Amino acid sequence: MINNKKIVVVLPAYNAEKTLEMTWKEIPPEVDDVVLVDDCSPDSTAVLALKLGITTVVHETNKGYGGNQKTCYRTALDLGADIVVMVHSDYQYTPRLVTAMAAMIAYGEFDAVLASRILGTGALKGGMPFYKYVANRFLTLVENILLSEKLSEYHTGYRAFSRELLEKLPLDANSDDFVFDNQMIAQMVWFGFRVGELSCPTKYFNEASSINFRRSVIYGLGVLWTALQFRLNKWGIGDRQMFKDK
Repeated sequence: MINNKKIVVVLPAYNAEKTLEMTWKEIPPEVDDVVLVDDCSPDSTAVLALKLGITTVVHETNKGYGGNQKTCYRTALDLGADIVVMVHSDYQYTPRLVTAMAAMIAYGEFDAVLASRILGTGALKGGMPFYKYVANRFLTLVENILLSEKLSEYHTGYRAFSRELLEKLPLDANSDDFVFDNQMIAQMVWFGFRVGELSCPTKYFNEASSINFRRSVIYGLGVLWTALQFRLNKWGIGDRQMFKDK
């Protein structure tokens, strides 16, 4: 706990058997509970999670990255979480920053905190492919313009949220694919939540999950469409479900 707020870490997982224990060992003691949602992995991710004492939910069919997160957040809220921190189970991000991210919410400074790979010089040094770095910067520029924000990155998978935010956002209206992450940020801005950032190192290696070029292009187009939908809604054009109250 931090400031009497219960902290739950959620680990969306798919084929994370080789990296899960490294991730789990770096989760700080302030965390009250850890939840892993296994998205029908063919490896022994769920078996290892249970062995480590992690609260584990297993999807009987693969629901996608966004679908996995929806289960993560519902489960964490059911466990009474005041603050939920999503950490990828592939060890691309160090869980050691969970305490700092949760504290920024626990003491009322922000409603959500994003761990940015772009703040500082960590992205390229950590092995981010150059084309992904360039695409990241371009998409972030367009999103900042259309959402009227000044975030350094919209594409990190390391995030912390308050309970109030997760209960407010209509997450079920979002995609079950990778663009879910981006839609969630657009929703946070739409509903007026305070979003903070903190610098985070990243690691790219063989066992770390990464989408291929084709999926990256599909994701990028989805990002641009999400930002455009946000702006059109602001102008009163259209009536997108993702920007409606539950």
